[in-house]
Amino acid sequence: MAYKVLVTGANGQLGSTIKALSSQFEDAIQFVFTDKTNLDITNTDAIDAVFRNGHFNYCVNCAAFTNVDLAETETEKATAINAIAVKDLAKTCKKYNVKLIHISTDYVFDGAKTSAYTETDLASPINTYGQTKLLGENHIKQILNDYFIIRTSWLYSKFNQNFVKTVYQKLLNGEQLKIIDSQQGTPTSCWDLAEFIIFLVLNEVEAFGTYHFSAEGQTTWYDLGLHISKHIPKASNIIPIKTFESKAKRPRNSVLNTEKVRMLMKKNLPTWQNSVDKVILDLSREL
Repeated sequence: MAYKVLVTGANGQLGSTIKALSSQFEDAIQFVFTDKTNLDITNTDAIDAVFRNGHFNYCVNCAAFTNVDLAETETEKATAINAIAVKDLAKTCKKYNVKLIHISTDYVFDGAKTSAYTETDLASPINTYGQTKLLGENHIKQILNDYFIIRTSWLYSKFNQNFVKTVYQKLLNGEQLKIIDSQQGTPTSCWDLAEFIIFLVLNEVEAFGTYHFSAEGQTTWYDLGLHISKHIPKASNIIPIKTFESKAKRPRNSVLNTEKVRMLMKKNLPTWQNSVDKVILDLSREL
């Protein structure tokens, strides 16, 4: 019998990637994809109705308020989506005995640590986005036992707008870019993350809890930009800058330690360079 999996926020880049990958697993997993046009996760009655009729085994929550700077001024909306709705979603999962796979962020950390963050390191966000995501995490932990919180970092894909796609497009257009070189992190392909989510379902993993998922290695936004530029003949200059004007503070270091995931999957994760190259290849065929 196929597993039945509800995916919320399915029009975002991770949800879109899961959708693109889903045809490979159609015999084993029946996905139901929803987005804010047909399921507003802040509407508790709507959520309950979908769960009541859906008979799901898992819910993958990709719905989130992810605009880090806008969250500083639209705090109420960010809190409603990233914290309050997550609390209600967790309650609904408990009511209908559904396992929750929730996507969180490296921005729950303050960036003061000089090495990679583990799942047990103290979360201490320095911006509103990170604070609302941490609230959501804490609600899940208080309500559920059967949950996976997956913290990830610097997500990108061929879908929607993201750093890798935007930089690639701008360099193709011959634009000169200024990119910050004072933040350390790890770019993570939505494709790799989607495969990990499917791994959790297909293997009926019961080692519930919090996991850090990213590619292997670390870089800066500037060095990531340089790597992207290697794919473009005669790419224009990329200029490193130390700071840029933004409403929200960003952690200087948000590298995630992925040992727990690697032990679970019994394999190494792709390097960030290899995963970026794959997405650039996809983009080069489509743009």
